[in-house]
Amino acid sequence: MSEIKKLKDSQVEFEVTVPWKEWEKYLDLASKEASEEIKIDGFRPGKAPRKIVEQKVGKEALLNSASQKAIEKTYVEFVKENKLEVIGSPEVKVNEMKEGADLSYQVKVSVVPELKLDKKYKKEVKKVNEEFKDRKAEVKEEEIKSELEKIANSRVKLVTVAREAKKDDNVEIDFTVLVNNVPIEGGTSKNHPMVIGKGVFIPGFEENLIGMKAEEEKEFELEFPKDYHKKDLAGKLANFKVKINLVQDRQTPEINDDFAKSLGAFENLEALKKNINEGMLEEGKRKIEEEKKGKYIEKIVECSELDLPEILIAQEIKQMFNEFEYQIQTMGLNLDTYLKQLKKERKELEKDWEPQAKKRVTSALALREIAKAEDIKIDSKEVEEEMNKTMAQYKNVKDMEKNIDMERLYEYTRGNLENGKVFEMLGKI
Repeated sequence: MSEIKKLKDSQVEFEVTVPWKEWEKYLDLASKEASEEIKIDGFRPGKAPRKIVEQKVGKEALLNSASQKAIEKTYVEFVKENKLEVIGSPEVKVNEMKEGADLSYQVKVSVVPELKLDKKYKKEVKKVNEEFKDRKAEVKEEEIKSELEKIANSRVKLVTVAREAKKDDNVEIDFTVLVNNVPIEGGTSKNHPMVIGKGVFIPGFEENLIGMKAEEEKEFELEFPKDYHKKDLAGKLANFKVKINLVQDRQTPEINDDFAKSLGAFENLEALKKNINEGMLEEGKRKIEEEKKGKYIEKIVECSELDLPEILIAQEIKQMFNEFEYQIQTMGLNLDTYLKQLKKERKELEKDWEPQAKKRVTSALALREIAKAEDIKIDSKEVEEEMNKTMAQYKNVKDMEKNIDMERLYEYTRGNLENGKVFEMLGKI
């Protein structure tokens, strides 16, 4: 067995030797595959002798193909046998590759770094537990009232009226914005819906709509704020041409027993309030728990020491980008468009996220180290049960299994369960 040499930046180096008897099998396999792809007179595909194939494709090409196959297989075997947690692709240098001799190659690859966790982390965790000991979720009457108003506002009835527009009315307008008698980019819209008084437009615009009736037109001048987000318009005087097409009274339902009943299985307003209170209490508890976990992570990272390889940080940033892109898509946005709005390049964001990526990797390794030290293990049945819960959320499980790396999902689920038990243990310190 080759000696595994530890290098800086969490890399290791080792040499693998494949005996000629084993190495020759890969030569035979490479020869068979080559003879299946090319026509050799007098032989059926895949049946030509190695020497004949060599004459057709060249000895060097055959050796290279065989060595690639041998390295792919024996490298994986070596990594598994030595329980190496490798990251990324290895750098491989072939030392010797010839017929009749052992195949020898050198490997340099990044591995998961060793983390040193100072035992004082338990004292720090205990301080966090003391800090959160008396923290309880509370729901104030004003919060319930505010939530009821949000629900009522989401069920507003719009009634078209012939009167003048006033604050809080819903209106539909045509408008054009000109600067120096030239329409600005994005400054024209037809049947644009808005609620007067929400402050969506620049100061003074919505106030000018008050008192107008449907089909009325109006022109007025306003100055863009000096801190306006579009620098080319900031502080400039603009001419606004507006026509109101529709005025609607926003009729908000009265918050009473009938309102509660209209929402579903609520006998009265008190039952609805109770339901809101319980939901907000649960959310409050979850927030406190997440805050406490965040403090645990903070203290554990402070007590951790390790050298993070660049490849691991890069992988974490890539994962963060995948998560970010998913969030953007759920908002109905495109990543490139969103980055343009932020006026940021992808590389800039990656640089900004580097400290957070380092913290995420360090905390993940530290939690794993704690699990190992405390002999926290997750049974495969637990993982499978949790995976089944995840897959049950999808309508077509067969399609999901085709598109999802089940091995990766297994490790992700196992890691989550393990972290959950670690946090549970930390809460008892």
